[in-house]
Amino acid sequence: MTTPVNRLRPRRSCLAVPGSNPRFLEKAQGLPADQVFLDLEDACAPLAKPEARHTIVKFLNEGDWTGKTRVVRVNDWTTEWTYRDVVTVVEGAGPNLDCIMLPKVQTAQQVVALDLLLTQIEKTMGFEVGRIGIEAQIENAQGLNNVNEIAQASPRVETIIFGPADFMASINMKSLVVGEQPPGYPADAYHYILMKILMAARANDLQAIDGPYLQIRNVEGYREVARRAAALGFDGKWVLHPGQVEASNEIFSPSQEDYDHAELILDAYDYHTSEAGGRKGSAMLGDEMIDEASRKMALVISGKGRAAGMTRTSKFEIPEA
Repeated sequence: MTTPVNRLRPRRSCLAVPGSNPRFLEKAQGLPADQVFLDLEDACAPLAKPEARHTIVKFLNEGDWTGKTRVVRVNDWTTEWTYRDVVTVVEGAGPNLDCIMLPKVQTAQQVVALDLLLTQIEKTMGFEVGRIGIEAQIENAQGLNNVNEIAQASPRVETIIFGPADFMASINMKSLVVGEQPPGYPADAYHYILMKILMAARANDLQAIDGPYLQIRNVEGYREVARRAAALGFDGKWVLHPGQVEASNEIFSPSQEDYDHAELILDAYDYHTSEAGGRKGSAMLGDEMIDEASRKMALVISGKGRAAGMTRTSKFEIPEA
């Protein structure tokens, strides 16, 4: 199997769109979200799911999703809908689909099962084998305990996603506000969960995505929760409302100052380690000493900036002898 193309595609904002709502599916195409996932799970009533599969196929094939990562969230393996979700959507719109999102992942075997089904469909339909990626959503304690194995389960896996609502219910967290801190706990109740997901993702060169914030009109509340995930190193967050898209894109992009500085570090390091620059292992950039560790940190920031389409506003000047 080949490795999926572009495992590090931009996902600062991941917009959820009900697969059963043509009006929302039409509107989503014009929003500046990095990723759009067309939902067959929680956003679709059980009676609407069969028809929604065909609606999604139609919009994937006929819509204009230019510049967006195109994802479909199917139902989880404990339901009766999953295999038909995958078969209908991938056979019908495989060439216009980037990833399948699998919710409520609890074991690596569930990812392997999806991988095998995708491979069967790709071979049957004559599609490129392995191109369609998998996004694994962690939504309960068992899934979190197995997150390292889940991250390693298939070369198709591109992201690990935190699903806070189901997770809060699964551990009996004392809060009804998804993503907010439970009353009575003086620290960040989500820190361990987020860090465990982040470590599993980074150890396997995957992206880590934070889940939704359900108070869709409270943009400042969304910003606060998004900043927490961004500060830890997450790559993006779900958005449930157009008003959250701009906030997410901003928070999960580096500042212009940081982006420029990262690019300068990379240029300076390349120069100083070269023959012309004296083959130095460390050097000065202004008042700052830079070395290999500086380069690695700068690569992270520059990568995020480039993925966000940022343009640098400074230029490296070779220092005078």
